[in-house]
Amino acid sequence: MNVYKIYLDQLTQLLFNFKSDNNLTFDFNEILTKLTLEPPKSLDHGDMSTNLAMILSKYLSLKPIQIANMFIGYIAKLPGVDEVNVAGPGFINIKLTEKTWNSCLKSILSNEKKWDATDLGNGKKINIEYISANPTGPLHAGHTRGAVFGDALASLLKEVGYEVTKEYYINDAGSQIDKLVNSALLRYEECLGKKIKEIPEGLYPGEYLKEVGQKLVEQFGSDLKSNEPSKVSELVRQVSLDVIMKIIRNDLLRLGIEMDVYTSEKEIISGSLLEKTLSILEDKDLIYKGILDPPKGTKPKNWEEREQLLFKSSNFGDDTDRALKKSDGSWTYFATDMAYHLDKINRTNGNLINVLGADHIGYISRINAAVQALSDGSISIDTKVCSLVNLLEDGKPVKMSKRSGNFVTLSDIIDAVGKDVIRFIMLTRRNDQSLDFDFKKVTEKSKDNPVFYVQYAHARCNSIFKSANVLEKDLLADNFSNLTTKEEIELIKFISLWPRSLELAAKNHEPHRLCYYLIELSSLFHSLWNKGKDDQSFKFIIDNNKKLTNSRLCLVKAVAMTIRKGLKILSIEPVLEM
Repeated sequence: MNVYKIYLDQLTQLLFNFKSDNNLTFDFNEILTKLTLEPPKSLDHGDMSTNLAMILSKYLSLKPIQIANMFIGYIAKLPGVDEVNVAGPGFINIKLTEKTWNSCLKSILSNEKKWDATDLGNGKKINIEYISANPTGPLHAGHTRGAVFGDALASLLKEVGYEVTKEYYINDAGSQIDKLVNSALLRYEECLGKKIKEIPEGLYPGEYLKEVGQKLVEQFGSDLKSNEPSKVSELVRQVSLDVIMKIIRNDLLRLGIEMDVYTSEKEIISGSLLEKTLSILEDKDLIYKGILDPPKGTKPKNWEEREQLLFKSSNFGDDTDRALKKSDGSWTYFATDMAYHLDKINRTNGNLINVLGADHIGYISRINAAVQALSDGSISIDTKVCSLVNLLEDGKPVKMSKRSGNFVTLSDIIDAVGKDVIRFIMLTRRNDQSLDFDFKKVTEKSKDNPVFYVQYAHARCNSIFKSANVLEKDLLADNFSNLTTKEEIELIKFISLWPRSLELAAKNHEPHRLCYYLIELSSLFHSLWNKGKDDQSFKFIIDNNKKLTNSRLCLVKAVAMTIRKGLKILSIEPVLEM
């Protein structure tokens, strides 16, 4: 039950009647795209606030406050409305009756599985590409944030009705793979008995490559290098990728992530997609041969002023056109990426989301241009950038991992704190803001640790049920007219906000909003519990009042249900005891 949607629908009907009764000619649908009904910034302003008068002002050539005064009488007559007043330049504030909020709680508990249901997605398809780390080593802390963000966003969009495909793009072509092959060959020789005093500069130093070397020995013994050099390179490449991608997949599973699709860059290059992409762009007159201006500022040492095959990226908002081929005739990485996005467009038949690291922020405009060009603007792409994660131990930078060579691995973090802590903490800030992950703080049992604070709220709910000697599932909805304290009504109001919060998080592609909501819900619940310690009349279990006890236990049940719903979307297991 989305109480905000219910009253927004009623406001919409009032507006429609007003337009019809007064023979007005404004565009009704245009008005609806701007009409909002949301919680006011201050509780003193009621339960809901609408901009109806503000947006009608320019259509009626009247001041917003005049329009607001025209509507408050109609709004006051809506079922469940207690008070209506006008604030500021013309915002209309609405307060609902206690009975209305008690009815909301009854509806929530009567429809446990569907009370927050929404048709926002309505079966539309979305492809989310995230992680897509180079397969040259284990996932590290930087990958972890993008992995959690992308997976939580995928789960969130599924929850509101989208058909979601989770995709990992394997960058298994290019110079980094040549470097991986040479690094693996060195470890192969080490496994055969050669002493390696130090890893030469330019190779990957991580000890995880010993697994690759051992695998090569198991498969080829000492005969690997008897093959032609090109064959040796291909054999080592394939074994290296198999071993490392297995490590990556296993680490993701430990984090609660299972991808739907893995796509190989090498297969994109070796197939016909690049030629098909080029043909589409040619047909649209979007490629040409030309000379690019050098980058602004200091000209790079390797800058080469030459005629190139270029994509008219600037036609779609990019700051310059983009090269499709290198001087040696091979495709640029951008050209390959265009072909990959054409593949996603064809497979998905829906919108795209890319989750990238902060180092890729300059790549966004050209990919947006590519998707617009290849889909004729019919497909949208939203690129979410995940900022840096600072790993700390009691405020000090964490030492590097010997196994990885020069970074802290995802596996290290899971071993230290577990997947649930990682998943929650990584979503406690907006994805585009840097985040401090302090191993000491995220394992503290205090209100300053948000994951503990939320889990403790759920465990506390369970403890209350045990103290009352009742099972949560046996608590049935009532009329709840005896829930009248300010704190109880505020808690009911906030629980009723959940469907709206869910939709807003999905619409904005911001799963961190769920964490914020759960933290605030837990805070309201803990405050009410603490009030019961100071004032016996606020306790959830009142020995001489069975009816009030049942109502308050039902309120606790609604809190527990909502916390579980939020944690489930985040793929976090709620705890029963702490």
